[in-house]
Amino acid sequence: MRVLGIETSCDETAVAVYDEAAGLLAHALHSQVELHRDYGGVVPELASRDHVRKLLPLITAVMRQARCAPADIDGIAYTAGPGLVGALLVGASVAQSLAFAWRVPALAIHHMEGHLLAPLMEADAPAFPFLALLVSGGHTQLLRVDGIGAYRLLGESLDDAAGEAFDKTAKLLGLAYPGGPALAQLATNGVPGRFVFPKPMTHRQGLDFSFSGLKTFAANTVRQYGDDAQARADIACAFQEAVVDTLVIKCRRAIAETGLRRLVMAGGVSANTLLRERLANLAGQEDIALYYPRLEFCTDNGAMIAYAGCRRLAAGEVATTRDIVVRARWDMQQLRPPAA
Repeated sequence: MRVLGIETSCDETAVAVYDEAAGLLAHALHSQVELHRDYGGVVPELASRDHVRKLLPLITAVMRQARCAPADIDGIAYTAGPGLVGALLVGASVAQSLAFAWRVPALAIHHMEGHLLAPLMEADAPAFPFLALLVSGGHTQLLRVDGIGAYRLLGESLDDAAGEAFDKTAKLLGLAYPGGPALAQLATNGVPGRFVFPKPMTHRQGLDFSFSGLKTFAANTVRQYGDDAQARADIACAFQEAVVDTLVIKCRRAIAETGLRRLVMAGGVSANTLLRERLANLAGQEDIALYYPRLEFCTDNGAMIAYAGCRRLAAGEVATTRDIVVRARWDMQQLRPPAA
């Protein structure tokens, strides 16, 4: 089984070819960071137009790198949601058109399922079942994962996701887009303990998250103390500590509640160095195994979509439509195992 994967959910155009037996054959990514930087965030119309310009040349390059002809491809997997509708439509239209021309199935993939399964591409892949922490710009979730498509939501953010809170706080600190990595870098120059930020929803039962109040606390602190560079670094440090500690506390609770001994971390925020360090400490304390994808597969990428599609098609999932359907919002619990 050999699958072409296409990812165009937001501001990165990504393509990959994954082979069930040989693994990842080729992948490439075009980032739109410079395109959106002047606007301080993603402009949906610009994102869609750039996907139109970049997607077909990227597919050609990846197919050549993988030494594949259309006849070598058994299926096409594409991100159908959640994401920006215009951006998703570009990938979905190209995927369905190629699938029709090449006479192969086109499989709609959930973007967050791609992130969730990305660590399974590594040599030391986790076995099912496992606990998963998904942290990205749009999602913060804790899930019990019993197999492909067998996901049970344990807790999620009730407002801003962790990545979204990072980006918004970065903007408050005057940092350029993309804000999350910039804030994490600024935090390395901060003095721990000068500011102490609250750890939201950690003093009550449950596994849900809330970061909008923390963002407001950061805004008030910036307004009062953020006139000099060192204070801004100290605020970044305190904010990052609060977010990371909150995520770790909830993971510890989920481990205790589920009894699962494997923890997977995935999504863009899983590249955060402090979060990796704190979860590694947690894994040592709780005697559990910790898994996450390599850094290049933490953020949006085509490899995770190709892999998810390959796993589903190999398990017998059938693409039943040539309709071009995408979803700006898509509850992952609506997904089902391939044989279901």
